[in-house]
Amino acid sequence: MKIRTGLGYDVHQLVPGRPLILGGVNIPFTKGLLGHSDADVLIHSVIDAILGALAAGDIGSHFPDSDPQYKTIDSRLLLRKTCNLLLDKGFVLGNLDVTVCAQQPKLMPFIPQMRQNLAEDLQTEIENISVKATTEEHLGISGSENGMTATAIVLITESI
Repeated sequence: MKIRTGLGYDVHQLVPGRPLILGGVNIPFTKGLLGHSDADVLIHSVIDAILGALAAGDIGSHFPDSDPQYKTIDSRLLLRKTCNLLLDKGFVLGNLDVTVCAQQPKLMPFIPQMRQNLAEDLQTEIENISVKATTEEHLGISGSENGMTATAIVLITESI
């Protein structure tokens, strides 16, 4: 049986006037993430991790920001398309571990819904999905509240 891992990383700038969407959850906050799509940094890191495990390029090669069809698109739709690619290539998700780095807001109350969204979109059980949040202790891009980052790692296995 083939087993592969993939690592994904994404970063987006925080700006006023945009909704803050993480893991498909609209989180009340004074700023949102800037991007061509909904800028869901968490989901973007997951997509890159899966594409990396498949050796299939990156999010920009599949969903380029130069393509108007992806303007303000819900990143959950992109994740579902990525899951379909995973399945089409004969793999399934083993597990996912993702960490979001944000000074504010506190994300713990939203993590259960993020996990549920990811499990649904990736066609797996919630116990295969881990979402964590941390801060940079007022250092770096997230610590200064200029942006947020997310790092994801996935394990995929050949479907039997």
